[in-house]
Amino acid sequence: MEFGVAFSGRGPLASPDHLLRIAAKAESLRFSSLFVTDHVVLPASMARSVYPYSPSGHLPGGAAQDYLEPITLLAFLARATKRIRIGTSVLVVPYRHPLVTAKMLATVDRLSGGRVILGVGVGWLREEFEAVGAPPFEARGAATDEYLALMRAAWTTDPLTFEGRWTSARDVHALPKPVQPGGLPVWVGGHTESALRRAGTLGDGWHPIGLRPPAMLLPDEYATKVARVHEWAHKAGRDPQAITLTLRAPMAVRPRRAKAPGGDRPLFQGTAEEVLTDVRAYQALGVRHIVFDPVAPDLAVMLASMERFAHDVRPKVRR
Repeated sequence: MEFGVAFSGRGPLASPDHLLRIAAKAESLRFSSLFVTDHVVLPASMARSVYPYSPSGHLPGGAAQDYLEPITLLAFLARATKRIRIGTSVLVVPYRHPLVTAKMLATVDRLSGGRVILGVGVGWLREEFEAVGAPPFEARGAATDEYLALMRAAWTTDPLTFEGRWTSARDVHALPKPVQPGGLPVWVGGHTESALRRAGTLGDGWHPIGLRPPAMLLPDEYATKVARVHEWAHKAGRDPQAITLTLRAPMAVRPRRAKAPGGDRPLFQGTAEEVLTDVRAYQALGVRHIVFDPVAPDLAVMLASMERFAHDVRPKVRR
């Protein structure tokens, strides 16, 4: 069982000093991964889009947010760390030309010594698709599949020839290759049926966000969706057990005396004993990697919670 830390690369936690402190703390506490998220631009009006991880359908914090570019941020984190894996959670694949993306990610993988995990998604923000000149919003799933196929071909073949609907390359050298044999592991985000199909047929892992209403993925729902991932893998002639099951969710380990605000305790938020119980519930479903978000953009609170998890929860988790 492995554990990681995610942060959005925006707002109070995105200063260079804070990013370095989070990365150093995660590495010193022997977390397994650091993940960053993706937006290129945010339109002033999102009236035609629905954010899938908020009951209101609106992006928390509004449009004027200063997201750092994720692949660039991975390079920064690669230099600041030595051991911990670094990845995207998730990169919106259709936003960038796949040959350029493959080159950038292969470069970061080489510079980091083979530590990059590529979490991928199809995107949700129609206005952002239009602003960056991506394929049509309605075709984002098919475009994602094609782009991933080209990226994997770029990482594993030389010279490269590829012909698709939106992209093509003929007899070119796409170098350097990543350090990791076979290219970067691809973890597919999302929890819709299309995402489950993509995880089962194309992914090296399933990487959904949970415990953010309405996308809760409580254990029973998570187990049902895992069964669908496995069914898709069987149909594709793949080994379902080779697909890494993961979850990304908010986490806060509080001192025993502290009470969670509000009524019912959210999963992964509470005392060390309570969080341990939640981890074991997902571990029993086959989850092998949990990535935690901070519950508030407060550096001291985030670092303290990471310490409590590393010292009081992780040692009690069955390996």
